[in-house]
Amino acid sequence: MTINKSRRSAICSLTSSLGLLIIAAALVIPITSGGFDKNDFYPYLYAGGALICLLSALFNPNTATDPRERRWHRIEAWSSIFFCAGAAFMFVGGATARDWLALTLAGAVLRIIAFVRGMAVARKKR
Repeated sequence: MTINKSRRSAICSLTSSLGLLIIAAALVIPITSGGFDKNDFYPYLYAGGALICLLSALFNPNTATDPRERRWHRIEAWSSIFFCAGAAFMFVGGATARDWLALTLAGAVLRIIAFVRGMAVARKKR
């Protein structure tokens, strides 16, 4: 069974949003519970969200013909890799919260820049 590219792109976009929401929930849990050592569930939740984002980035078709648009598509995939690296730092002994938080912020900044840039391009095309 094959799924056309526009439908697969829409599904990947939705799953990527779901992964980002899971990552956001995993970031809120230690803040609301009183500390990073109080709860052992959030690293697994974060890792699951990062994995969902990475799988979504891997299966999202790149239909752009412009090299600049393809580059921004890859940058969104790199943000998912940053999230996965942050998840790896959660499980490494000796790593502090600042390590995975820095990678999370780097991935979030890439996502925000790509999103705002995409909106600007869409507005310019109108």
